[in-house]
Amino acid sequence: MPNMSEQIEIKESEVKLTAIKSQGAGGQHVNKVSSAIHLRFDIGASSLPPALKQRFLASNDSRISKEGILVMKVQDTRSQDMNRMLAWSRLYELILVFGTEPKTRRATKVKKSAIEKRLKEKKKRSMLKSSRGLVEE
Repeated sequence: MPNMSEQIEIKESEVKLTAIKSQGAGGQHVNKVSSAIHLRFDIGASSLPPALKQRFLASNDSRISKEGILVMKVQDTRSQDMNRMLAWSRLYELILVFGTEPKTRRATKVKKSAIEKRLKEKKKRSMLKSSRGLVEE
């Protein structure tokens, strides 16, 4: 199942999926069925590229513990299989987000023409306001 792209591959042995009881309203079988999925992924021990691991661990995502373990709880549907598939897809989405290297910011300068235009408008406004003063006879 976990074959996201040619470059990044996650082994099923690296991800621990556990079925737990879901929160919220249930109805019949509410205390018998464990339909929510708890996903645990150890980022440090995974086979991800080092640069990707570093971006993962440097993020301020509340789902990543201090030990570098990603913990997700998926309980969107009543089906355990659907929740399992959703957990895998959310893990892939996170890896895609952190997989793209952020663009480096380059400082820009204000153009000379823009500065001149601003100063010209300021001067014009100043002249307009100064002409509103008291008229001396």
